[in-house]
Amino acid sequence: MNYNDVEILFAEDSDDDALLTIRALKKSGLSNKLLRVKDGEEALDFINCRGEYALRNINMHPKLILLDLKMPKLSGMEVLSQIKSDPLTKSIPTVILTSSKEDPDIKKCYALGANSYIVKPVDSNNFFQAIKDLGMFWMILSQPHR
Repeated sequence: MNYNDVEILFAEDSDDDALLTIRALKKSGLSNKLLRVKDGEEALDFINCRGEYALRNINMHPKLILLDLKMPKLSGMEVLSQIKSDPLTKSIPTVILTSSKEDPDIKKCYALGANSYIVKPVDSNNFFQAIKDLGMFWMILSQPHR
């Protein structure tokens, strides 16, 4: 995979949740330039061109970042905080895609700069529709900040 072509960075440690989300994105036609990472540290390595991603062009940001909150090494909230506090990456649309319905988590994510907060529906039909709508909005309809 050419890491400079990644349009969606998807940080999710659960293989089952990742499979469902990727399947939903495929149904929407939005998964061909997706990179899944399994923890927060790897997400930041990709974004900041470190480690395995050191040769990636630092100016080629993904169009969208999907973040789970509960991940190993660094939580989604820690990743979100670093993305949104960096002038080079703060304009990347970042969507929290998590199972947490906790009000403090929602408030903190928005305070840190999350663009959307989506609770993973238990019902797979609702989940597929939510992912389809999410991809349609952020990848096609939303105009990037310039």
